[in-house]
Amino acid sequence: MHEELENFKRNHVWDLVEPPPNCRPIGTKWVFKNKQGENGMIVRNKARLVAQGFCQKEGIDYEETFTPVARLEAIRILLAFAASKGFKLQQMDVRSAFLNGFIEEEVYVRQPPDFESARFPDRVYKLRKALYGLKQAPRAWYARLKSFLLKSGFVMGSVDKTLFLLSRGGDTLIVQIYVDDIIFGGSSHALVSSFTEQMCREFEMTLMGELQFFLGLQIKQGPKGTFVHQAKYTRDILKKFNMGDSKLMTIPMSTNTALDADEDGEAVDQKEFRGMIGSLLYLTATRPDIQFAVCLYARYQASPRTSHRQAVKRIFRYLKFTPELGLWYSSRSSLSLRGFSDADHDGCQIYRKSTFGTCQLLETSLVSWSSRKQASVSLSTTEAEYIATASCCSQLLWMKATLSDFGLRFGKIPLLVDSTSAISVAKNPVLHSKTKHIDVRFHFLRDHYEKGDIDLIHVVSANQLADIFTKPLEFDAFTRLRGWRCVDNALIKGEIESQRTDRIALLV
Repeated sequence: MHEELENFKRNHVWDLVEPPPNCRPIGTKWVFKNKQGENGMIVRNKARLVAQGFCQKEGIDYEETFTPVARLEAIRILLAFAASKGFKLQQMDVRSAFLNGFIEEEVYVRQPPDFESARFPDRVYKLRKALYGLKQAPRAWYARLKSFLLKSGFVMGSVDKTLFLLSRGGDTLIVQIYVDDIIFGGSSHALVSSFTEQMCREFEMTLMGELQFFLGLQIKQGPKGTFVHQAKYTRDILKKFNMGDSKLMTIPMSTNTALDADEDGEAVDQKEFRGMIGSLLYLTATRPDIQFAVCLYARYQASPRTSHRQAVKRIFRYLKFTPELGLWYSSRSSLSLRGFSDADHDGCQIYRKSTFGTCQLLETSLVSWSSRKQASVSLSTTEAEYIATASCCSQLLWMKATLSDFGLRFGKIPLLVDSTSAISVAKNPVLHSKTKHIDVRFHFLRDHYEKGDIDLIHVVSANQLADIFTKPLEFDAFTRLRGWRCVDNALIKGEIESQRTDRIALLV
């Protein structure tokens, strides 16, 4: 606690002043936390003084609060790009990052509990800089860091505003920001070292070395590629929900699963059910194989029944069987962009809406995927497939614009669809009379095909990777799509024969 207040003093965060007339100071509170490392050991004990931001009044204590935050797809794109280019990513953390951001509003806070001034107990602190808990604190910190990086010669990404790039003499340095966590790496060791020194001079930094543990993701960087997984998190949630001794399952859901509202079934604890769904949703950051099942069961959070909980527990049993599966980004990937889209017409048992799934890859590196229920009922399989393809096209265009900041250029992007009728609707304007029932906003797919941004290609259903995001599959089909050209996890440990290293995996 003393260290935290000394940090306030060094950063000139506030001034002790007499409260002005009609002043309503914001309360403060001490928050204590034990930070754990990748192995679960406590690496740091933190005491943080936070402002009670819920007391703030909009228009008085704060104005704008929005600040950009990196998407998980952006993190995975960076990991795949770095693995392909062969440079190691490193990580640094800003100590008390929010205390570096200047605020524009006039904000007063009460003195910290147990640290009130003996001479001036009735005075309040007037803030110069942001304090943790204030609604504008993240925005103020981002503005300070952005200003510093731009002055240092960096260029901000045209799409991803948390991405900054620096080019100097043919070498490139890439910086990705996630609030106060910074990932960076480049083609030149001198450039990386120079950036580290600059940041340490400007801010109080904690250099964490090679990127290994980030946002709960475990990352192993090697000469053959990068492996991203959440094995520790998987073990933690199995223990949390008492599933450590459960029976093993080889697939997350049965093909005979036909869940509905089950209004006559026995109700279960809603808080526990929502906790299970929330924990699994975070795990989908590196486990696309459970994406469809988790999203399907999440629809019953409002009124969960015993049948729903049993279905969710099957996912935990599957995770116990496959705790260390993850994403493999090969150093041999050429970073060619492509996408897959598929739809299951009339799949929802309650509303008869279709489910569509998409996935986007940089050659063999899976960086983005989704499984969603469509907003409206599709009148045909063609309509369901067409809407799914339009969604995949939208994501591909976002990735194309993002990757252009990395210096990658693409011509026609292959979009693989297993529906010849959906491809025909996109390619042939004469079919417009048959598609008037399809929402106009989805016809931008046809526009981008005509512009040459994407190339619609038919793929047989057996090779449709997005099929795993739309419906429950049999064991053989599920494991084939889950580990397409799969290698064993022993590759990461360097324990398999060299001839198998040519086989690339989406999940290993």
